Amino acid sequence: MSGPGTLARYRFYTHRGILIPVKHNAVRRLLILGAGTAGTITANKLRAKLPKSEWEITVVAKDDVHDYKPAYLFIPFGINEPEDARRSAHTFLPDGVTFVMGEVDVVKPEEKQVLLEGGRVLPYDYLVIASGAHPRPDMTEGTLSDEWHGSVGEFYTLEGAIALREQAFKWRGGKLVMHITEFPIMCPVAPLEFVLLADAWLREHGLRDETEITYVTPLDGAFTKPVASKILGDLLESRNIKVEADFMIERIDAGEKKIVSFDEREIPFDQLVTVPLNMGAEFVARSGLGDELNFVTVDKHTMQHPDHPEIFALGDANNLPTSKAGSVAHFSIDIFVENFMQLVAGHTMTHKFDGHANCFIESGNRKALLLDFNYETEPYPGKFPAPVVGPLTLLGESTINHLSKLAFRWIYWNLLIPGRPIGLPADMYMAGKNTNV
Repeated sequence: MSGPGTLARYRFYTHRGILIPVKHNAVRRLLILGAGTAGTITANKLRAKLPKSEWEITVVAKDDVHDYKPAYLFIPFGINEPEDARRSAHTFLPDGVTFVMGEVDVVKPEEKQVLLEGGRVLPYDYLVIASGAHPRPDMTEGTLSDEWHGSVGEFYTLEGAIALREQAFKWRGGKLVMHITEFPIMCPVAPLEFVLLADAWLREHGLRDETEITYVTPLDGAFTKPVASKILGDLLESRNIKVEADFMIERIDAGEKKIVSFDEREIPFDQLVTVPLNMGAEFVARSGLGDELNFVTVDKHTMQHPDHPEIFALGDANNLPTSKAGSVAHFSIDIFVENFMQLVAGHTMTHKFDGHANCFIESGNRKALLLDFNYETEPYPGKFPAPVVGPLTLLGESTINHLSKLAFRWIYWNLLIPGRPIGLPADMYMAGKNTNV
């Protein structure tokens, strides 16, 4: 039945030309799956904007651990300690956010429910999937051998980074191979940073002349963007680091200490540092929401699922065609929050994420480079954030870049994760960039 005032109890928003009614006199439920970078920033920003009397916000995580993953890279070289990387996840969530520990079994979009392992059911009106990306060594033959975290190592987990530090203590020279299985990966410049830091560490310890370093990538160069790839390739060459491109791995033979490609190329190693295939959460596949790597399918400008307008995916969990990096999570969430506030108020979302990413590349000797790019514009040399004065250098090594990367850990824990502004616009801008290269 309907009568006078019935429509007044609803807000309407448009999706694909269809009016969607939402009751506005009931408490609405926002459910966030994941308490990492994207999930925590989102919870903090939206809790500050959504009235507590009208909105319940719940964050689900498999455990109470929040890691600052960029710290993993520095642990093998003694620059960071393991305790620098880890905090308790729930302590970064504000009052008015419910924290639930549990493994997600499946999302049921038609019922607007999330089922946890063990049977608990969590209903939602809006769902944010921020379940991240995960290294999957089990997807490459030979990776999970008896030598795993020995002569075959990785730094994409805290355990792996600590094990590599132990291996460094034993190193006396030989063949060091840095290998990437396939893209996308979390922080795509991290393997480049690893070989550059290794070069500097080996020189410091008098072992560089006894060590051959090879960087093995499935790409046709050092990076995905041509200008940056040329500059980074030249940097590797100047450090006597060999690049083995277009290498699609078929298996790791830990016994023979070699990696083998599908075209039967073989690269021997004494220490292999590998980046396993990165995939999204398995519940994404069970829920029918993702691609072949379990990354949630979304519109690249709004992070909204194309078939379920109440579902968004943020951070590394989605299939945006840009880097899986903390800066992308930060910039895209700024856009998402503005859009979400329009959406729940019954308006059309008007903001568009442009794929903005910036990444520091630690290059050793207390120096680093900086990349700034988006979907349409590749990294260019120049100054950032201000033209001429910078003070940061784009696509060039500088000490201030290095110090800024180290300082970002404090910014992460104290500003970024709590959802406080850090003074950088979400959209990329061209001021200060030299495009004549």
